[in-house]
Amino acid sequence: MPKQKDLTMQHIINAEVLGIYQFPYWKHPVVKQCFPAFRVVFIESIDKLPVGAILVLWGMRPVPEGVTKDVQVWRMEDGFLRSVGLGADLIRPMSWIVDQQGIYYDATRVSDLEQLLAQTQFDEALLARAADLRARVVATGLTKYNVGAGKWQRLANAARVILVPGQVESDASLAFGAPGERTNIGLLQAVRSAHPDAYVVYKPHPDVYARLRAEGQNEQSAYRWCDEVVTDVAMGDLLTMVDEVHVITSLAGFEALLRGKPVTCYGQPFYAGWGLTQDVMPIARRSRRLSLDELVAAVLILYPLYLSRDGKHLITPEQALNELSVWLAHTGGRVTIWRKFIRMFLRQIIGVR
Repeated sequence: MPKQKDLTMQHIINAEVLGIYQFPYWKHPVVKQCFPAFRVVFIESIDKLPVGAILVLWGMRPVPEGVTKDVQVWRMEDGFLRSVGLGADLIRPMSWIVDQQGIYYDATRVSDLEQLLAQTQFDEALLARAADLRARVVATGLTKYNVGAGKWQRLANAARVILVPGQVESDASLAFGAPGERTNIGLLQAVRSAHPDAYVVYKPHPDVYARLRAEGQNEQSAYRWCDEVVTDVAMGDLLTMVDEVHVITSLAGFEALLRGKPVTCYGQPFYAGWGLTQDVMPIARRSRRLSLDELVAAVLILYPLYLSRDGKHLITPEQALNELSVWLAHTGGRVTIWRKFIRMFLRQIIGVR
């Protein structure tokens, strides 16, 4: 595996044609932006896959029936610095990942990201770049979605504040990355049991708060197991004011590591197992010890693709930070009236009221 992804991905393409299987129409321009040097064919049935083409699936979608073993399968998914706004809102992404082996949140097998983390020899220049990128992410308050315009004040007499970020319980990251606990309430109960004297703050997933995904099992009873529920607050702001973060597989754990916060993982997210987190369920095959900047180098520089907002180019992580910062400054993390109107129709389609 090369040390760093070329922006055209030329080095890992061994076919000229990519068969993009049943992607929604709104993602088609983004796919073309990811692969500017190659012929992209959008197909709705597997019999339309061109001979010799690579089959591209979204996330953990099962390989369709009829695909022979000689067909190479890649998977695409949102990146870690995605947008100002939710993917569930159909906001155009600024970062996607392409994985030839698996997907980063599937802990049952090795992914391209895990291989990068396990095998890359990180040189000084790359680590310096990662340190600078990390500092910029923290300084600008950027996270995956960059939503939330409310304010939160830490309780003055709270000696130890633990943040518990909620997840969408139907997400594949829990199905494939959490061999033990997979519910938000179960996580809250475990945190409260282990830390009875801590001030526990629960933050529902922004998709759930926006009513674009269903609440988790008994999630409405979160107050029984925490001291406070925080909703419309930017994750980047919240992370600066807590002492620890406890997650199942939430990306908020990685975002907390960027900010120097202790993280406890009850599942097996991609950033667990490298000596940087407290792992309730260790992953035996992840035996390498990494520095934070080595983790950042692989996760934010080597693994993702970054897309310009104008829809025309692939860009560097640094350029993506610039564009995300301008975007966030323009919106302030607020949801516009127009976006709220669109959500009404999205809720009807997905069945969440």
